[in-house]
Amino acid sequence: MHLRTAVAIVLAAAALAAGEAGAKSRTVTDPDAPRALPEQGPVSVRWDNPEQFSEIRQSRNRFESRRGNWVEQLAEYVRKRAQKQLPPGERLEVEITDIKRAGDYEPWHGPQFDDTRFVRDIYPPKIALNFKRVSEDGQVIEEGQRNLRDMSFLMGPRTISDSDPLRYEKRLIDDWLYDEFKSTDARRSASR
Repeated sequence: MHLRTAVAIVLAAAALAAGEAGAKSRTVTDPDAPRALPEQGPVSVRWDNPEQFSEIRQSRNRFESRRGNWVEQLAEYVRKRAQKQLPPGERLEVEITDIKRAGDYEPWHGPQFDDTRFVRDIYPPKIALNFKRVSEDGQVIEEGQRNLRDMSFLMGPRTISDSDPLRYEKRLIDDWLYDEFKSTDARRSASR
């Protein structure tokens, strides 16, 4: 009986070790991480090398800044929100060129806070992007660069999901889309 238990423990430990070796923690800078969302619908979103984003280059903890798939999550959010506001027949192409998330790491608090992002008004969120709106017949309606920033991001309205670690960046995206498409809404209303 003891031999069976010992064999079972050794096999379980070996399976666990093999699983951990194969389950590498994902980072936004992994070479196999996506650099664009799959083509789907009228909104396409892509980005180049996140290693060059301010979030990583200027971080006081580059290891923590690379963790997760926050670039892809923000790209998906852009697509989801833009699809709701894009007039029928139009396409929107977005290229995210830089991201600096709200908050930063403050190593002077000691090792117990190495992985803690401190969100303070001196660390506002910033997103830089290029975009192109294309009509149904392929004509460029509008294109340009936008540098999204909210210096008073902590004073804005509270969101339903205060626990979302990307809530401030998502609010930047919502504000940009609202500003970008309100003139379209006004033109549509005037033409009715």
